[in-house]
Amino acid sequence: MDSQLLLDAVNQVMPFGKYKGRKLLELPEPYLVWFHSKGFPDSKLGQQLALMYEVKLNGLEGMLKPMLRR
Repeated sequence: MDSQLLLDAVNQVMPFGKYKGRKLLELPEPYLVWFHSKGFPDSKLGQQLALMYEVKLNGLEGMLKPMLRR
């Protein structure tokens, strides 16, 4: 995996919905599980959400927090 893709996904801001304005890494796991059950959007954002789902599912969130840009 390209490290830039991971960095971009971690810092992508959710553009809509209940968590609009939050970075994808900061989305609650139940929200990502909901997306997983309903289907991720067919877009770059959908791919990034799917990646964050896998990150949280595998307990890697803490390892990626230093990558967050403030």
